[in-house]
Amino acid sequence: QVNVAIRSSLQSLREKIEQLRELLLRAVSTRQITQLEGDRRQNLVDDLLTRHRQLEASYRNEGPEPDMSRSSLMAGGAKRGVTNPWLLEESEETRGLGFDELRQQQRRIIEEQDAGLDALSSIISRQKQMGQEIGNELDEQNEIIDDLTNLVENTDDRLRNQTRHVKMVDKKSTSCG
Repeated sequence: QVNVAIRSSLQSLREKIEQLRELLLRAVSTRQITQLEGDRRQNLVDDLLTRHRQLEASYRNEGPEPDMSRSSLMAGGAKRGVTNPWLLEESEETRGLGFDELRQQQRRIIEEQDAGLDALSSIISRQKQMGQEIGNELDEQNEIIDDLTNLVENTDDRLRNQTRHVKMVDKKSTSCG
């Protein structure tokens, strides 16, 4: 019964590792995560696969020293010199901070970003208001220019009519004299 349970667990572990690999490939291909993060996660999945193979070999009593591989599996790979992959890209700002401290730092950063966005929003709304006022002023100036254009056209028409009358009077006066 124990052997059946172990074989079943190993098979289930293998299937779950394959599911992880497929989900990871899908996440990278649909750009849900960055390529760098995808590579880091792929290394973790490969490590899981290696540990799975070690477990299978240990179960079958294959390998040089079964007790040694079991202890290395149970120690979490510390004897192989593998560092914690989650800490590889930790910045100086967050190194050594606890979970609550990280959460507080994230909240502070978000509050600063919100304050910056609020300031940007007020600047943009002021620029919008100024743009609308400039647009209104341009509309008024265009109306004034249109009125002046109409007045100039009317004056030009009257001036031409009067010039025509003067020429006619001049013509008549020279013919009579």
